[in-house]
Amino acid sequence: MEETFGATVTSMAPDTYNPNLLVTYKKIFNGETTYSTDKVVDIEWTLDGARRSQERAQTLQSTIEEIKSFMTDEGWYNPNTEASEILTELERILDFNPTKTIEFTGTISFSGTVEIPLNEAEDFDLFYHLQDNLTLDAYAGDIEIDSYEVDRADEN
Repeated sequence: MEETFGATVTSMAPDTYNPNLLVTYKKIFNGETTYSTDKVVDIEWTLDGARRSQERAQTLQSTIEEIKSFMTDEGWYNPNTEASEILTELERILDFNPTKTIEFTGTISFSGTVEIPLNEAEDFDLFYHLQDNLTLDAYAGDIEIDSYEVDRADEN
């Protein structure tokens, strides 16, 4: 156990710990005092959320301060500073990689074989079979195939 600002911190739950215990506490909001009653576990979640919010606020404040540090006569307000330099620095600070979406069309040639029952060969339509059973996919997660169609299918 260690002593931290008057609170005892331990890594193991004490035998007397009851997460469902109801606790009444004073709550001050907009200068008005009320008394709320909540379960320990709900208070713990609220405190954890507050800690994460405080960490996020500190991170964002640090980012703002870094951006402000470049907003000087020697920095981004210097007439010799190119806009591309400013944007590159902002991308780094904000950990942001802008992207551009490119729409495309293409042509794919393919060849293959298909085995069908011999007694269905006379009524077999290769075009419809391929249209119903071929798919087009991309391995790269940044490529999205919106539509595709089989234009023709020729038997060799």
